[in-house]
Amino acid sequence: MQFVIAVFSSRNETLYLANMFKSNGFYADIINTPKEAGSACGISVRFDANLLPVAQNFLRAKPFRSFYGFYRVTVRGNYRKVEKI
Repeated sequence: MQFVIAVFSSRNETLYLANMFKSNGFYADIINTPKEAGSACGISVRFDANLLPVAQNFLRAKPFRSFYGFYRVTVRGNYRKVEKI
């Protein structure tokens, strides 16, 4: 399984991006930020990797000041790989 997370240092901006996804008809979820993604606010927006261009457009549309980065998360059994995009 593979997905992308958007990491912020602000919980409010994390929730705002998740709401942007949902209000535009896209699925997104709030998850705990993996420790491999650094210490941010503790929660991230999780979405399908195919929606990365949508997320990038949302970030261009609103000035998110606390955006930390996008990370690709790959999970296979008990193995998890987190890499910055």
